Amino acid sequence: MALQLRQQLKLSQQLVMTPQLQQAIKLLQLSRVELEEVVEQELEENPLLEKVDAQEIEAESQVLSKDEASKETTDAETTTEVGEPEELASIEDWQTYLQGYSQGGGSIAEGFDDDQPAYDNTLSETKTLYDHLLWQLQLGRYPDEELEAAKIILGNLDEAGYLSFPLEELQHQFSLSAELLKRALKIVQHLDPSGVGARDLSECLHLQLRALDLEGSLADIIVTRYREELEARRYSVIARQCRVTEEEIYAAARVLSKLDPYPGSVFGGGDVQYITPDVFVRKTVDGYVVSLNDDGLANLGISSYYANISKQGLDQKTNEYLQEKLRGAQWLLKSIYQRQRTIYRVTESIVKFQRDFFDKGINYLKPLVLRDVAEDIGMHESTISRVTTNKYLQAPQGLFELKYFFNSGIGTSTGNEVAAESVKSRIRDIVAEENPQKPYSDQKIVEILAEDGIKIARRTVTKYREMLGIGSSTARKRLF
Repeated sequence: MALQLRQQLKLSQQLVMTPQLQQAIKLLQLSRVELEEVVEQELEENPLLEKVDAQEIEAESQVLSKDEASKETTDAETTTEVGEPEELASIEDWQTYLQGYSQGGGSIAEGFDDDQPAYDNTLSETKTLYDHLLWQLQLGRYPDEELEAAKIILGNLDEAGYLSFPLEELQHQFSLSAELLKRALKIVQHLDPSGVGARDLSECLHLQLRALDLEGSLADIIVTRYREELEARRYSVIARQCRVTEEEIYAAARVLSKLDPYPGSVFGGGDVQYITPDVFVRKTVDGYVVSLNDDGLANLGISSYYANISKQGLDQKTNEYLQEKLRGAQWLLKSIYQRQRTIYRVTESIVKFQRDFFDKGINYLKPLVLRDVAEDIGMHESTISRVTTNKYLQAPQGLFELKYFFNSGIGTSTGNEVAAESVKSRIRDIVAEENPQKPYSDQKIVEILAEDGIKIARRTVTKYREMLGIGSSTARKRLF
């Protein structure tokens, strides 16, 4: 058969993701912090976008109205104020004046930055483990070479206080002798908190026992030689190997239980990052009210200056540039509005489905899937998934991610379903109420849940227990 070339017309439809649609989808799934960064970037790149201070406009209108009203009474009545210095009388913004005064001057500092953090937020800073150890080193009298080597070791401690790199690696990297590093490590291991500078858990506990004058004790021997048996709670094996009674092993284990396996964890690694909720749910007499959190988000608007310029006679290239930026600004404003409106509608639907949770607590959390909310507000499931990602809700019960309210269901004896999070909460309560010397097995937890009418498999209990960070019955058992 001979090959031939033919031309053929064919009509088809396909979804085209325009840049504007891609931007809208991107904004929808951004967290609050990421949205603020995008807005700031757009403000820098698009001259037709500007911040609009609604409060300032409202304040100016109130001032104007007050001025107009005062003009009518000024001519008819004159009052005299006594005792106010002229310097203070000329100050209009007292908050700014006090902030400038607290910086160390008697008047407003020149070039005062509005973005500068509040004065009460600059009084102190979090002290890190490195700062705490370095302060102790500087108080001591050490040779310069040992002090520098000790600083290198401090810089290689992890957040728990352990030396994260072998001494041999530090020796080759910084061209230091092995003996110098050993002396420096010995200095570091005598600093507070005791246990820092250790290379493994056994050494960490040994250093803490040494600080308690228990070096060479039965507890020290157990840590050094029988740590695996101790972790497995094989006390009888340890007692037989050490030729002591089990009561003596229990006493040594009590001492070890009071030691800190992570001595550096008490020091923060930096400033605490707080989560800002995207939406609030408040309880009123008439029910629950949903409100968006607009604090921190810039009020955007179209620059009237550039908008008026675009209407004037400009060259084609400049006019095309301004029109493009104008369309981009308008679409951004529309996308942000749509994002906020979608979050509001999704939250309203969640409150409607999970009303019992907001009224009575976590035990009344209902099973909920994305499809339920999507059908309720007339949107696609993918949209609901994007909206609930990295978005947080502040309610009277606390701060929750929106995805927290979507749970699979566990069957009950009554034929209804209970949310998986409610079952996890019940498992946590059961473990908290158990006897530490006779902890419940997973099968026993299944039986207790069955008494509450919850049908669940043992492997599911095991999965939920591990998700909650709860150890097995063997790991939870306490003999003393």
